[in-house]
Amino acid sequence: MEVSPDPSGNNRPRPISNGVDLDLRHDSSDISHETPGDLTHKFTRHRSISSLARFEELLMAFTPSERLILYGLTAILAASTLALIINISASVSTIVPTHGGSITEGEVGPARFINPVLTLSQPDEDLSALIFSGLMRSLPDGSVVPDLASGYSVSDDGTTYTFNIRSDARFHDGTKLTADDVVFTVQTIQTPEIKSPHRADWEGVAVSSPDPSTVVFKLPKPYAPFIFDTTLGILPKHLWQNVSAEEFPFSPLNTHPIGSGPYRVAHLDTDSTGSAVSYDLTPNSSFTLNAPYIDHIKFLFFSNDADMIDAFNAGKISALAGIAPADLHLITRTDTRTLTSPLPRTFGIFFNQTHAPVLADPSVRNALSAAVDKNALLQQVLGGYGVALSGPIPPGVLRNNKMDSSIASTTATVSAIGSDVAESILTHSGWSMSSSTNTWIKGSGTKRSTLTFTLATADEPELVATAHALAQDWKAAGIDVQVQVYPLSELNTNVIRPRAYDAILFGEVVGREGDLFAFWHSSQRNDPGLNLAMYANTKADTALAQARSTIDQKSREKLYGQFATLVQKDNPAIFLYAPDFIYIVPTSVQGIGLGALTTPAERFLNVYQWYTNTERVWDVFAK
Repeated sequence: MEVSPDPSGNNRPRPISNGVDLDLRHDSSDISHETPGDLTHKFTRHRSISSLARFEELLMAFTPSERLILYGLTAILAASTLALIINISASVSTIVPTHGGSITEGEVGPARFINPVLTLSQPDEDLSALIFSGLMRSLPDGSVVPDLASGYSVSDDGTTYTFNIRSDARFHDGTKLTADDVVFTVQTIQTPEIKSPHRADWEGVAVSSPDPSTVVFKLPKPYAPFIFDTTLGILPKHLWQNVSAEEFPFSPLNTHPIGSGPYRVAHLDTDSTGSAVSYDLTPNSSFTLNAPYIDHIKFLFFSNDADMIDAFNAGKISALAGIAPADLHLITRTDTRTLTSPLPRTFGIFFNQTHAPVLADPSVRNALSAAVDKNALLQQVLGGYGVALSGPIPPGVLRNNKMDSSIASTTATVSAIGSDVAESILTHSGWSMSSSTNTWIKGSGTKRSTLTFTLATADEPELVATAHALAQDWKAAGIDVQVQVYPLSELNTNVIRPRAYDAILFGEVVGREGDLFAFWHSSQRNDPGLNLAMYANTKADTALAQARSTIDQKSREKLYGQFATLVQKDNPAIFLYAPDFIYIVPTSVQGIGLGALTTPAERFLNVYQWYTNTERVWDVFAK
């Protein structure tokens, strides 16, 4: 105890601890004037200071080394406690996508018809895929699920499809979507004056709506792939019904679209001519399959690929779709990743045996096929971004993976390839090399045949490169081939439609529905059919006809397997490759599922599941 002076002049003992005055009285203060709260605070403060003082006295009693050990153990305890809390939290929580982020894509060419009835260009299709939705929606795995429809049924004979419209289906302007909108959209496509490029898909289909929530389609005959046609985007009748057929392609609604898809137009910038410079899309919170996570998807438009790639390298856009393999070396950014997916397209050489009788000889077709190194061609022309084919069915069309790999996407089935193999095939079939003309000849007199023909193709970089590579392979085997390159429009009009070619290098876009009828059935040998090989086989015809009317997936693919076997045996064409779709996206964007794409626009099939941001939530709150 020490003694301190008392204000009254009396000396009273006051407790002093480490220099802290523990007297509860304030000088010149009366405790009777304190409130209960003030007293509680003072007593609490007194106890806390006393505890702290005792701890400090205890700590000072330790040696420096003991204090160091204490500090270390305390740190370990704290770290262990924190780790335990984190582990417990992790065991009962999940990282899930959350809303936020943006993607800016480049497009070459303008968007003129953001309208599922009129879409022509890739910009049209890309924007329409985001803004519009259909009764059904295709998924990256090849399946089809209800979108605007809550469900559907098919009659026993496979000709009547009945769909029920979801009660919560809405257009972006808030208007309820009904069966009338579906009927209006289909009938608009069927109107000849509209000149819809999709009219053929709906020819002969009768559509009706017995009530506002029901749509009925009546087909003239069973057609299993019809379910894929119902992914067609639906137009809002209340906005389009007063637009005449003459005004239809000129309506402002084509560039200011209102749909029911996962994204809606939030902002549009135009230049002095009124052409779109950019579109900013934001999520449709009422989208039937859940609101998308990405807050903004923007599109900027460029006049050519070079300008678009420059903008990408400069950071003005963050994603590129459908870039050519030859342009990949121009990409300099490192904050992106490259996604690829095989396109269901069959590129090959289709022989017109009627136009060039020399190609009717099976040994000639076999020799031409043996001379081609498909894998080397794939590397040379596409930089390896594709799949070498041995048959008419491209990858991704068949859902049966085992059948798909054995029929559609295997490499060439020729056991040996090369010019010497081709020469051996010709020699054993009675062909000989003429010393005077340096060409293969067979027979004599009026029955003499010379192995020479022309190969036609379109003026597209990959096709031209492929054609010249093939000519080099055949030249090495002594086979004389002349390459003829045409502008695409001229090729279609003057070569393909009249079937005025010996052989043609071209591509078939098979499509997600996998209907091969138009490309290979004998009824399609003449224009407007697409049987470029002029192929005719009654067994193949039967398999194709049955396949397109068979709803059961496994049965349909079995029929396609039979068809593919027949085509490979007859060898009416040389199947080369199916190119890959190349998509360059920011590394931050996750959840992208490409699957097998029919068109580049189908990269957006599961766009509502893409995300850049995540958060950790307890399992009980996670979806």
